[in-house]
Amino acid sequence: MSHPLPRFAEPEPYGFLYLGFQAAPAQRLPVYTRTPRRRSAAARLVQAVPALVRRPDVVSVKVFRAVFIPPLPGAPRYDLAMLVRTVSVEHLETVRTCDEVSALDGEQILAGVNVARIGETDARTDGTFLFNHFTAVPGTDAEAVWRSLTGWYTTKTGVDNSTALRPTGPSSFALINYARIPAGAIRFLFGQLTRPSFHRFVRATLDDHGMHALPAFHRSIHAST
Repeated sequence: MSHPLPRFAEPEPYGFLYLGFQAAPAQRLPVYTRTPRRRSAAARLVQAVPALVRRPDVVSVKVFRAVFIPPLPGAPRYDLAMLVRTVSVEHLETVRTCDEVSALDGEQILAGVNVARIGETDARTDGTFLFNHFTAVPGTDAEAVWRSLTGWYTTKTGVDNSTALRPTGPSSFALINYARIPAGAIRFLFGQLTRPSFHRFVRATLDDHGMHALPAFHRSIHAST
């Protein structure tokens, strides 16, 4: 089974720093509500954005709140997330260790680079954003596997954008796909899981390559650009 591949855009030239924040004790339920503790933690992150974007080595900063994270083993279950674009990959280390980032006390999920892209994920800030975390056995070309699946997603789910991030150093994940989806998290997942081709093609392809997908769905609460 094959699906026409979409047209890939030129990868973004920036470095990407993806951080997670635990505002409340980790929960097992998949739905994340806006509790007072999460609101307070979100406000603190938003207040920190101006100082970050004033740095000459930072291009943009986006803050997200989790709305739905399936209870899968190994999935990052953070209440809040931040995605920082640096001027280049070479600037990742200085931004990662700078006082402005250290003061946030977040967990680094990925420091990496955009290796492939479809459309413009950040063309809009409304809607639901998917961070899909892929684990893989050593030696797997996770990017190639991801590329082989993109045609299914663009034709079957209506996703018209995708930003694939690969770590440049040690990471729990071989690849993280950042995308804006055309529906809410539950509707999007339901649309996948009820399609036989998802199990025959997408899941089978991942299984064949020793990969697992760990999705987390977020809403944007602040964008510096």
